[in-house]
Amino acid sequence: MTTTSSQTTSTLRTVLSLPVIVAALGYFVDVYDLLLFNIVRVPSLRDLGLSEEEVSIVGAQVYNWQQAGLLLGGFGWGIWGDKMGRRSVLFGSILMYSLANIACGFVSSPDTYALLRFVAGLGLAGELGAGITLIAEILPKELRGYGASVVAGVGLLGAIAAFFTVSLSDWRTAYWVGGGLGLILLAMRVNVLESILFDRMERGVKRAQWWTIFSKRSRLIRYLRCMGIALPTYLVIGIYATFGNEFGKALGLAEEVQAGNCVLYTYIGIVLGDFFSGLLSQWLRSRRRAIGLMMGMTFLGCLWLLYGGIRSAATLYVCYAWLGFSIGYIAMFLTTTAEQFGTNLRATVTTSVANNVRATVLLTLPLYQYLKPGWGVLEAGAMVGVLCFGLGVLSLGYMEETYGKELDYLET
Repeated sequence: MTTTSSQTTSTLRTVLSLPVIVAALGYFVDVYDLLLFNIVRVPSLRDLGLSEEEVSIVGAQVYNWQQAGLLLGGFGWGIWGDKMGRRSVLFGSILMYSLANIACGFVSSPDTYALLRFVAGLGLAGELGAGITLIAEILPKELRGYGASVVAGVGLLGAIAAFFTVSLSDWRTAYWVGGGLGLILLAMRVNVLESILFDRMERGVKRAQWWTIFSKRSRLIRYLRCMGIALPTYLVIGIYATFGNEFGKALGLAEEVQAGNCVLYTYIGIVLGDFFSGLLSQWLRSRRRAIGLMMGMTFLGCLWLLYGGIRSAATLYVCYAWLGFSIGYIAMFLTTTAEQFGTNLRATVTTSVANNVRATVLLTLPLYQYLKPGWGVLEAGAMVGVLCFGLGVLSLGYMEETYGKELDYLET
């Protein structure tokens, strides 16, 4: 009994070590900031003197600039992390987006706003991928799933914090709070050590260049599979939840459905699901089976949403909470991604995949909007869902099992 208790205490101390806590809090600020712009987009642009029509057009432009920053930053920080170390990314990325956040609180023109959101996107792109890569390389191979649970569960609470911060203050203050939290976290990172695996890379070994991800067929397929298994997650977040008011109308609900509430309940579910998925993978001793089970639950939730005969807003919100819980394998798929590649490409792959998956909404959303006029909201949503789940299942079916895999190897 004493031995078991001692082992449990040792495991907790390892999983709750400083790198894991720092990565978790970093993801907290990351999610806070990304969701914050979606929440304050309309009121902030109105305060800058834009008309309703301009708010819609300019808001989309600013959002696209932020997404462009995420895409460029995903590769930029990933390459930096493989050349200069994971720790340096954790310092540089948080400093960049914290200062950009603070500056957003002082913005007075749409053009400046767009530029600052681009810079913020660049900075935010490095946060999650570098954190997951670091803890994957630091934690013992048997405990990596627990570390992913802690990072994702704590991190996604940032979405809930963003909602309540905006409700209790104005949009400028909300940006300052996000920037301040980032600078506090920057100070906490001073004592974080570099990954042992990165430090141990042989000096004489030629490091793989980032473009070899795309130049070698087997490596490209591995990379695309890592993105494919995550497609259902951003289908739910980017379309089903974000446009929850449209789905509510299409279902014929008498009550008005607030899209913000749909997103909120989805993220509450994600927090719980991310804790669960990491524990599930440890219990099953399998990443593939855990992700497959969560993906199956997501599919059932989508059927419930589209064809389950929902008749009230309350039931719809419960459905979104279920969908959020089911897609709560975000950190798990990134941990799996980190385990698929060698130390000399691990940061590039994990960081870029994290942001490329976010950006898939830029493809799925136009498809949904294109199909919607002729097919209707529900059928258009279902068609995009079939595509995402088809690619997701295909990717998972051919993916290597990486539970307990040794990560001390290089890509040749």
